[in-house]
Amino acid sequence: MSATIHRAPTGRRKPVNLSLNEKLVERARRVTPNLSGTVETLLTEFVLAAEAKRRADDTALDQVIAALNAHHEQHGLLSDEFCDWL
Repeated sequence: MSATIHRAPTGRRKPVNLSLNEKLVERARRVTPNLSGTVETLLTEFVLAAEAKRRADDTALDQVIAALNAHHEQHGLLSDEFCDWL
């Protein structure tokens, strides 16, 4: 992940219960001295990526809506030819 993760050392901690694969947790404990910190870092990366994707999706949708609005402004709606009241 290219985003730098900044975790405040004095940030409040909240105990949570997670149900994780027991063998995976055993393996993880062999490769990291701080399982909670590792999970927090990985969760932070996940959240940052998900938020960035949502912003990108929102931007793309805004661009599509703007293009459709511009097309309708310039050419009218496709249904205009069937409307007698316009």
